Amino acid sequence: MSSGLEGLQQALKQLRLSEVSAELPLLMREAEQHSWTYHELLDHLLNFELNKRDDKNKEKRLKWAKFPYHKSLEDYDMTEQKSMTERQMKQLKDMHWLEQQYNLVLLGPPGVGKTHLAIGMGLEAIEQGYQVMFLPMGELMSILKTSDYTRKSQITLNRIKQSDLVIIDDLMYIAMDQREANQFFHLINHLYERSSIILTSNKSPEHWGELLGDEGIATAILDRLLHRVEVIQMNDESYRMKNRESVFQ
Repeated sequence: MSSGLEGLQQALKQLRLSEVSAELPLLMREAEQHSWTYHELLDHLLNFELNKRDDKNKEKRLKWAKFPYHKSLEDYDMTEQKSMTERQMKQLKDMHWLEQQYNLVLLGPPGVGKTHLAIGMGLEAIEQGYQVMFLPMGELMSILKTSDYTRKSQITLNRIKQSDLVIIDDLMYIAMDQREANQFFHLINHLYERSSIILTSNKSPEHWGELLGDEGIATAILDRLLHRVEVIQMNDESYRMKNRESVFQ
């Protein structure tokens, strides 16, 4: 019996079912105790392997995302924020906007919960199987400037481009020179209608052009960022962009 079980475990490993291979003795004992049918045993074996793989993939996506901390949408205090209704929060959590490559812009002064809300949506996206990347604006610009000659930056930039959701925190907190604005444009152009972007900023979009330097590049960036977007003003003031499609119905 022992050699037979070890043989099964080895066969499972060769089939790359390593999780169920390690758990096989316990699952076999449970099958005997509960008199599982062959169908039930096979169902338990496959579900165990799939669930373990899902857990490992989620851990990998969480590590890849590089969140500075983990705060879920459930931790977000809606009573302190009047800019959104419970219904709108539910729409964000459903992630239909992410499936349709909408962008979100979270505006407001420091301390109103922009980053918390962005991270919460990022965590929810990971929970639903999406690839997410979080970057402060300063770190993103450093990656863009060094990606031509630093392997680490190249790898990070490739991960950004492969992500379903890219979160850029503190957008436009510093002015860019023309080269930086051009590099930023190429990234936004690549992500355009491939991925969703969440931007947090304490400056409204009409002021972003002043910090982007080149007027032509600024217009091209804004066109792509604000084409399909929901702008959420987080200081209880109404903010709506003209000529845009909206997530909220």
